Amino acid sequence: MSVRITYFVHGTTTDNEKDISSGWSDAKLSELGIKQAIQLKDQIKDKKFDVVFCSDLKRATDSANLTFKGIAPIIQDPRLRECNYGLYNGQASNIVEPLQEKTINERFPSGESYEDVKTRLTSFLNFLKQNYDGKKIAIVAHKAPQLALDVLLKNKTWEQAFTEDWRKTKAWQPGWEYELK
Repeated sequence: MSVRITYFVHGTTTDNEKDISSGWSDAKLSELGIKQAIQLKDQIKDKKFDVVFCSDLKRATDSANLTFKGIAPIIQDPRLRECNYGLYNGQASNIVEPLQEKTINERFPSGESYEDVKTRLTSFLNFLKQNYDGKKIAIVAHKAPQLALDVLLKNKTWEQAFTEDWRKTKAWQPGWEYELK
């Protein structure tokens, strides 16, 4: 059996609109982000999920509630948080983003590395396999956990995951599919 995962990113935040990389800062959804989360509900109305997991950061929980409340149980899990940029949480994206690919193994000062995020996601995936085998789940979270899924479940290198990231290619879609075997 396997766990079928559909991954959704949270809606646009006020930080996104100001070109700020939130990290573990608790940014709020902007008006556009609220609209996106509500529209997503209609875009995926034919998909059924046994459960929805989301990061415990406000932008993800709000997005999950706007899209999935009343459709499937929603469970917050801190393992789905964005990368902790440490001293760079809430700093300008033109400062943080160039550092991201340099912090695959080396941690952000007072923060974590992308390998640390991968470790969190490995723990989460083990939990899913033990408790949700044969189920269809949705995840609402952030960039780093999605890139970690690309590395863990699609056998990409971190370099490939960063290069092919939909944020760079401007190829957003209403959900990305993964299978945990």
